[in-house]
Amino acid sequence: MRDVPGAPRWGAPERWHLTLLFLGEVPADRAELLIEAAARAVEAAPPMTLRLAGGGRFGSTRRPQVAWAGLEGDVGPLVELARRLAAGARSLRLVVEDRPFRPHLTLGRWRPGRPADGTVMDRLADYRGPAWPVTDVRLLDSHLGPDPRYDTVAAWAVS
Repeated sequence: MRDVPGAPRWGAPERWHLTLLFLGEVPADRAELLIEAAARAVEAAPPMTLRLAGGGRFGSTRRPQVAWAGLEGDVGPLVELARRLAAGARSLRLVVEDRPFRPHLTLGRWRPGRPADGTVMDRLADYRGPAWPVTDVRLLDSHLGPDPRYDTVAAWAVS
């Protein structure tokens, strides 16, 4: 689907990750407390197996914004983990988005002002990828811009 007219700008697979909770700037005096709260949240997570399934977009068909793949498998425990992570961040008075967690893998983004076909992701409706075990959860520091990167701040095994 890379060369389909109106497709999004696809993200590099080596940067793919499932975002369980997005936080903006975290004050330095709360970073260690956040790490401790996240560790407790992950510790309570059961083993999980997921797979990519289907696809969609955020935004309208005429003005799509984000292209994503959905998830199947142990999505319930994943949603519960995201809830615990958000609760831990809120307990530290960090700003947490006030919208439900929608498990997905961001595959690409449409650029404003460029030709966009929001129906491109409909082609993934019947897609079901291989299952994989969730092995770890990471707290990432994201550096956006022309050369985005993610630095791991902390990581915890899921067992």
